[in-house]
Amino acid sequence: MEAFAEYLDGIGNPEHRARVEEVFAWVKEKFPELVPKLAWNQPMFTDHDTFIIGFSVSKQHMAVAPERAGMNYFADEIVQAGHDHTKELVRFKWNRPFDYGLLEKMIEFNIHDKADCTTFWRK
Repeated sequence: MEAFAEYLDGIGNPEHRARVEEVFAWVKEKFPELVPKLAWNQPMFTDHDTFIIGFSVSKQHMAVAPERAGMNYFADEIVQAGHDHTKELVRFKWNRPFDYGLLEKMIEFNIHDKADCTTFWRK
């Protein structure tokens, strides 16, 4: 994905970079209507110019940010799956298989919940 090329180039660990590329490719294949965008140095996917899901990386994990509404909606499932999290993001550890099922649910929730949203972020 051209929109994320510079971001991906900045990921020093080749295994982490491969995982991130795999996740981005999965999102694009599963949700071809979403538009990849790099904003605030954060790779994200948008729908009708509204934020759907964002990503970031650190030494220990890949973080996924569905906005607070998504975090609240999936709070119990995130805990049950054993993912570390904050009020704004879920941390997917590098040493565990990536939880595509949860990611898919978060994206579907935001697409549906923000279908009539006319702003980038929820108000």
